[in-house]
Amino acid sequence: MPEYSVEIRGLDLSFGAVEVLKSLNLGIREGEFLVLLGSSGCGKSTLLNCVAGLIEVTDGQIFIKGENVTWKEPSERGIGMVFQSYALYPQMTVRGNLSFGLRNARLPRDEISRRVARAAEILRIESLLDRKPGALSGGQRQRVAIGRALVREVDVFLFDEPLSNLDAKLRAELRVEIKRLHGRLGNTMIYVTHDQVEAMTLADRIAIMKGGRIMQLGSPHEIYNRPRNLYVAGFIGSPSMNFISGGLSDGAFRADALTIPLDGYEFAGGASVSGKAVIGIRPEHIATGDALASAAVRTTVKVEFVEPTGSDTLVFAPLGGTGIHARMDGQSDVRPGDDIEIGFLPERISLFDPDTGARL
Repeated sequence: MPEYSVEIRGLDLSFGAVEVLKSLNLGIREGEFLVLLGSSGCGKSTLLNCVAGLIEVTDGQIFIKGENVTWKEPSERGIGMVFQSYALYPQMTVRGNLSFGLRNARLPRDEISRRVARAAEILRIESLLDRKPGALSGGQRQRVAIGRALVREVDVFLFDEPLSNLDAKLRAELRVEIKRLHGRLGNTMIYVTHDQVEAMTLADRIAIMKGGRIMQLGSPHEIYNRPRNLYVAGFIGSPSMNFISGGLSDGAFRADALTIPLDGYEFAGGASVSGKAVIGIRPEHIATGDALASAAVRTTVKVEFVEPTGSDTLVFAPLGGTGIHARMDGQSDVRPGDDIEIGFLPERISLFDPDTGARL
């Protein structure tokens, strides 16, 4: 058995003088749900299209189930792909859309009926089989698009931002459906998105991309708690991680009047360092209210503005020569101009080299 379901070795892609993907290596395990995450233009959809065979690579190799498919046609790669656009045939019924590729492949009629019925049952669209796409909602159309890939009964499914055209409520509902689909089928799935909520809720592992390279590959827990560099730290989280510039000396981080002992901090190299540093802490990891009892360091800040979100209240206040967001209970009675006490736990912070951006 091959070690990986999908393996990418030394992949390069250039359009003229423009390098889009650069010496990219990635192994995706059998049955894994891997999410490619990044901002627009980072190369995530391009990488997916290379795996699908829709774009010819400049250099490198792509293996699926241990077979080198770098120069094979998309139809020969054993994949099913779901695109951002539904791309359904408007003149055909749902049944016709699901069976179209199978009929072109000249599968027996009984086999086609079996596969369509199975996909419809899994996606809960049995009642829609005789409707045309114009009579379906956006969520129903996307289910049909997923079903069209599902009927191929392949080992690897590719999703290219399939939920980006839907409203927030439908996106949340279909996230659950896709998670349930993966749990039921157990197939390898590669999913492209720029939405970090989708990535964190769906993925077994996330590959965060920037400029055609993978910045960090790890579980959602690893990426959230131990970001490898400043880019990853700032990309994950809403609001994003707070950053304060300062320096390390005598086992503590210092910035203006702020001093945070680092007794509970795990340095990436194992040993503490000194010199310039940037501290990062997520808004939800800043202690307020009852949580202050466990904080190693406390300080008082003046609230500049307040953002009620219902379940939480976000406050912004100047600190350490910059400003920070803190997440408080949604029922907190806090107003601009109020002085509030906040606290820090060394084990919940991150430290970065300001020159290289790497985690310390």
